[in-house]
Amino acid sequence: MGWILLVIIYKLLLLPTLWGVFSDSGRNPFLSLVPFYGEWIWIQLLKVKWYGYFPFLFLPFINVFVFWLLCVETSYGYQRRKIWECFLACAFFFIYFPWLHFKNRERFSCAKDLPPVKKSPAREWFDTLVFALTAVLIIQAFYFKGFVIPSSSMEKSLNVGDFLFVSKTAYGPRVPQTILSFPFVQHTLPLTNDKPSYLTWIKLPYRRLPGWGQVRRNDVIVFNFPDGDTVSSRFQSNISYNTLVKEAGRNRVWNEKATFGRITYRPVDRRENFVKRCIGLPGDTVSIRNRQVYINGQEAANPPLLQFNYRIHPSPAVVSNRIWQEIGVSKDDLKMLFHPDYASVPLTQEMAERLEKVPGVEAVEPMMEPLGLGDGRLFPFSPSEYPWNVDNYGPVYIPAKGDTLHLTEQNIVLYERLIRIYENNSLQINPDGSILINGQAADTYVCKMNYYWAMGDNRHNSADSRYWGFVPEDHMVGKAFIVWFSWNKDASGFKKVRWNKIMRKIR
Repeated sequence: MGWILLVIIYKLLLLPTLWGVFSDSGRNPFLSLVPFYGEWIWIQLLKVKWYGYFPFLFLPFINVFVFWLLCVETSYGYQRRKIWECFLACAFFFIYFPWLHFKNRERFSCAKDLPPVKKSPAREWFDTLVFALTAVLIIQAFYFKGFVIPSSSMEKSLNVGDFLFVSKTAYGPRVPQTILSFPFVQHTLPLTNDKPSYLTWIKLPYRRLPGWGQVRRNDVIVFNFPDGDTVSSRFQSNISYNTLVKEAGRNRVWNEKATFGRITYRPVDRRENFVKRCIGLPGDTVSIRNRQVYINGQEAANPPLLQFNYRIHPSPAVVSNRIWQEIGVSKDDLKMLFHPDYASVPLTQEMAERLEKVPGVEAVEPMMEPLGLGDGRLFPFSPSEYPWNVDNYGPVYIPAKGDTLHLTEQNIVLYERLIRIYENNSLQINPDGSILINGQAADTYVCKMNYYWAMGDNRHNSADSRYWGFVPEDHMVGKAFIVWFSWNKDASGFKKVRWNKIMRKIR
């Protein structure tokens, strides 16, 4: 209903906008009210190539860009070609063009029929840059975006140095919430450590346009970091703000700027981008037993390049650097192997089997946390009630939109952040265990959004939903669908390019 109202308003504004254009060209101005036909006539009157404009009016948001181009051509028809005049034509078309026609009594003539006006080289460059920048910004905001893998959480499925394209139309493009921002920057201004690249003077509510499909299990998804609403400029997403508060205390985090930097809040669409595999969908129950993921009690299919940490016996020193390189172990992973606190290396099943055949290697032992050994770093951060670890976790239910959650003193820790932060309610838990939501006593809560469960394919080296919980639907950016280039920092020369990964579809 909201979009229909928007179209009606647009058409009502278009009538006075094009009144002079249509009437001066001998056409009935009321034809501009007819959806798409009015735009077709407008394009014909401007004598521009219809195939460069009309088909793109059917593409969401690109049609806005095309509309601006038509406004500029119309401004030329009134012999108004200065930069500020073109800006007025685009930003205030419903005032500017009626003012020219009714107030100034100026007549419209197709710019193609007027004597040619030579632009200065500076103006040519300016027009080209504005055109290119606007087009790229619209495509990046609503269609697809480039992304670089910065960490090893998805190795070997996705390697550090992989350049991805992320489809925003796969699940429906999300309308930007902070529209006043420095272009091509996620959250921090270039050459600064903590200066936001966006302004919050105008904030739009969450809205997602229809997409080609829904999130499916095992999709590789890109999303805004759910635990990244508040961040330390010194640690960013490497260590979340909530983890810093648990370890150092809130007073230290906020007051010791030399250690923790500036503490700031980020809107949803300005939080750090993460890439993981979607393990659980809304309505699923996820659990992990002895490293194996189960969905709704059934054993889940594992990614083909799934990795876990292994120990090498009697010593990793018996393996040469050449063999490590042939097997595919990175230099960063070798540092972890020879580090006294870790002494392990992430391997796929195939890599582990190859390593077992190396002379001098007696055993390649998989690492595994035993059942019942709770890890306080893991969501929901209550090892006494939920003694879960990275290899034995859950079960945990993933809420769907419209679900009624039955809240208890024990399970409120699972849904506290969902209710308070993601869905913007006040939540109070009293000493007697009673729960108040928005000041009212409550033992149930109805979810407003769908939620997802995301995990990395490098299971022992991934900060994922096991550490911070659910991924809300309004944090979803899109689906990673292709690796268009890959750069191996451990190699040299032409070997630095992973030729076998260029233009590879992500599975």
